[in-house]
Amino acid sequence: MWTSRKPGASTAAPAHTTKRRGDEAEEAALEHLQRHGLRLVQRNFKTPGRGGGEVDLIMREPDGTLVFVEVRQRASARHGGAGASITAFKQRRIVWAARHFLLRLGSEPPCRFDVVLIEGTQEGRVNPVWHRAAFDTSV
Repeated sequence: MWTSRKPGASTAAPAHTTKRRGDEAEEAALEHLQRHGLRLVQRNFKTPGRGGGEVDLIMREPDGTLVFVEVRQRASARHGGAGASITAFKQRRIVWAARHFLLRLGSEPPCRFDVVLIEGTQEGRVNPVWHRAAFDTSV
């Protein structure tokens, strides 16, 4: 078989892939929100087809408000950090996905769009920063 690996090179996946770091950040965000009384409705809601949107976490407040949460993690605050990566284009895709989700419900409860940012780690611990009503449907 044709291979470009050097003899003795490991074929194991890197210990911390981008996907794995993202999954860990999402889990930390979920735990943080649950500690503050929100209940998980759905994770990783995706719209069908190419070019659709995705909502990382859909949560419900005790008062019934449906909360669409975008989770962003960056290793450092360089280049604007995690918050800067939520562009107007990204916000439109999240809103589009949220509308798609709401169509399945049949009725529209009060809703908002939150963001949980995680910048780097300190001694293996993450520190989620929760921004309520971070953006709205006017984007």
